Amino acid sequence: MSIDQESHNFRNHSRNSRLPQAREAVIMAVSLVVWLTVTALFVGFRPEHIAMAVLLAALFIATPMTRRTVVALLPFALFGISYDWMNILPNYEVNPVDIRGLYETEKSLFGITVSEAMRLTPNEFFAQHHAVWADILAGFFYLCWVPVPILFGLWLYFTGKEKAYLHFALVFLFVNLLGFAGYYIHPAAPPWYVASHGFDFIPGTPGETAGLGRFDALTGLGIFNSLYARNANVFAAVPSLHSAYMLVAFIYSVRSRCRWWIQAACGIICAGIWFTAVYTSHHYIIDVLAGIGVTLLGFVLFEYVLMRIPAFSKFISRYVSYISPKNVC
Repeated sequence: MSIDQESHNFRNHSRNSRLPQAREAVIMAVSLVVWLTVTALFVGFRPEHIAMAVLLAALFIATPMTRRTVVALLPFALFGISYDWMNILPNYEVNPVDIRGLYETEKSLFGITVSEAMRLTPNEFFAQHHAVWADILAGFFYLCWVPVPILFGLWLYFTGKEKAYLHFALVFLFVNLLGFAGYYIHPAAPPWYVASHGFDFIPGTPGETAGLGRFDALTGLGIFNSLYARNANVFAAVPSLHSAYMLVAFIYSVRSRCRWWIQAACGIICAGIWFTAVYTSHHYIIDVLAGIGVTLLGFVLFEYVLMRIPAFSKFISRYVSYISPKNVC
């Protein structure tokens, strides 16, 4: 029997047996221990870390279907872990933070002249000119930035589009890693930082809701106040990954030939998030454009460079085979 055939039989047996094979169980256990240990030592334990570890372990053991689902969701798990681990080394300890330069460039390229003596960035203009309806829409759009792409991915997976799902999930992760690298190469302050603190660098500055605070005030929910209190690093404005996530979803909704209304919904939410990022002073237009650029770069590198490497393409094919319910005996 060939090595490939033995590997194929092993994968099929491990996928379809009630309990995971010893090798899989060891890999899962070691991964969870490493994640929890590094997090405890360098980031700080939170109750959700334990809850997530217990949930992943339980689902991995429970049934072949839940085990496949856990493996399928690994790109999103790695995204969450990598974001959390940015707390280990703040990017402003690696490179100086761009505060004034980015602000002045934005004003030069996209500034709005309101009088002969005054030119405002779009963020400053919207801070002075906003409306209740726009504040409500902005809040709803920004609440979509992570949940909707993940739900879109799950929809692809559970409707039998495992290959499209895996490509989407891995590009989502790849774009994040490119964006995180950008945060360390060029730390940058968001518009609200300049509005609140000027051009002085203040390390450890906590996150701020900025214009999204108006949504919290109007609804009384306090959602964004809770979210931004846990911001891993406020000096991570370029590129805007808020602007990237729904664009990845839109690209794969088109690439997967989803129904027109799904493509339209992804496109509208994507554009809404781009507008909200600027409207609420969380990003400059430059940041949004950089987020779009990183998304397109990640997509092209994955689909037209990595997928043309035989070893990588073979790995993806095996990954798809493992997570696909169609191959269950």
